[in-house]
Amino acid sequence: MDRMTRRAVLAGAGASMLLTAACGNGVGSNGAQQIDARVEATKSFLFDRYPGTRDLASRANGVLYMPLITEAGFFVGGAYGRGALQIRDVTVDYYSSTKASYGLQIGAQQYAHALFFMTDAALAEFRASTGWAASADLKYATPEQGASIGKETTEIDPVVALVFGQQGLIAGATLAGVKYTRIIP
Repeated sequence: MDRMTRRAVLAGAGASMLLTAACGNGVGSNGAQQIDARVEATKSFLFDRYPGTRDLASRANGVLYMPLITEAGFFVGGAYGRGALQIRDVTVDYYSSTKASYGLQIGAQQYAHALFFMTDAALAEFRASTGWAASADLKYATPEQGASIGKETTEIDPVVALVFGQQGLIAGATLAGVKYTRIIP
């Protein structure tokens, strides 16, 4: 290997290391504290505004709180947010939520949501996956039901999702999928 080739290889390796360092992997950042603070504020809002969710959370094997999801679309749309999985009110993992959609849509909104894992199997499947996608086994509850989500509503559903705190306006029919991925904030 001649001198010029070695220099090029070393320069390329150095540039790669700088680019990798610039991307950041979350280690040493305050991202976890920001997410934890938002999750606690979201839980307070949720439990105060929809008292039935406090009982639901106490019966759940785990709850994924996503305090701030930002969504926008103009025919093609997307959404992103970060949150925390709590088991018995203790954060065990952090997750990001990404959503892609295509269809007749226009607008932007922000909202929060919570996934209540009602069975050990549903929670274990969520935690073991490399990227869990919301699917047909997900039961959606509306904020109006949040005040009165009863035992019979959740006994047969492995995962209950509650979307709340919407601000903004987005309209249209879309084909959308939400994927949750474990992160290091």
